[in-house]
Amino acid sequence: MRLPDDYDDRSGLTPTVVSAIVAVTLFVAVILVVVLMMNDDHRGNGNHNTAPSQSAQQTPGPTSPVIVYPEVDEILSGSKLTPDDLDFWDMYPPSESPSATPEPSASPEVVENDPATDGKHTLIQYSNGKEEWVLISPYLPKHEYDFTKLVCQSDLMKYFVDGKQISFVGVDVSKFQDYIDFVKVKKAGIDFVMIRVGARGYGTGQLIVDEYFSDNIKRATDAGLDVGVYFYSQAITEDEAREEANLVIENLGEYQISYPVAFNMELIENDTARTDHLSKTERTAITKAFLDTIAAAGYKTMIYGNKQWLIKEIDMSKLTAYDVWLSQEADIPDYPYKFTMWQYSKSGNIDGIAGYVDLNISFIDYSEK
Repeated sequence: MRLPDDYDDRSGLTPTVVSAIVAVTLFVAVILVVVLMMNDDHRGNGNHNTAPSQSAQQTPGPTSPVIVYPEVDEILSGSKLTPDDLDFWDMYPPSESPSATPEPSASPEVVENDPATDGKHTLIQYSNGKEEWVLISPYLPKHEYDFTKLVCQSDLMKYFVDGKQISFVGVDVSKFQDYIDFVKVKKAGIDFVMIRVGARGYGTGQLIVDEYFSDNIKRATDAGLDVGVYFYSQAITEDEAREEANLVIENLGEYQISYPVAFNMELIENDTARTDHLSKTERTAITKAFLDTIAAAGYKTMIYGNKQWLIKEIDMSKLTAYDVWLSQEADIPDYPYKFTMWQYSKSGNIDGIAGYVDLNISFIDYSEK
């Protein structure tokens, strides 16, 4: 039996080989210690940061190198950049949500030079439904009425200034109203009456005197009404216009009238008239010939017509010496030029007159003019 102290070296290793093995072992141990220290130091620096991403935690394969990603602070070390500078999401516009509320559409732009709002045009409405915006002449005198001062009382239109009525209510009549009780008309609040003297046939051209004229003017005057007259013209020449005017003067005779003699030439609807072919220049000359003849006899003169007639069918720039009797059924007239009388209704009801009658307002007192 061999005791432990009795070591018998039978390995065959020489002292030199043993020294080399010891040295290699020590070198490997040193390398391992250094690697472990480096890993511990890296984990210590990462304790204050967020946990590594899933991809960084994965164990690399046998052939995959270990990739250690630098931290943001390490990247920015020694740089003037800040973490906010690395936020690139603001570079892209936000996507619109399908359910997002659409932006309200912009208000429509105001159309410049719109004739309906520029204050330089007036609207003509024709009997066939056609409409036309017409430039208002800067050379014709304009009316200065404030229509907020118009008051309609029992279908009678009145105009007030400073609380005082300065207008006068009237009717215009012919044989079509048949017999009229002018005393009742006066009591109904009527101040004046325009009576038809006669007319010229629009087909035959024949002159006629209204069969009720003499009776109407006599009884209207006796009832205390102020009286004016009108003639319905279909003259196609200036000579015919003078012929019509002389017929009016002859039938007025000794009757005293305080309101004007009015010239009325209207377009005939739904039929052919002898005046259809007249030009604007010819109508203007015929109108002037009639009224000049009336004025020469010492009577006040007036042109009757609707807005279309006064603006489109005659040239008012050559007829400014005569007053205008406007015919327009409306709450407020929109004729821009000066007028002194306005026929505002063709369906009035006045005590003393059977059926409908035309209603008028005069803005001046012709009895004192």
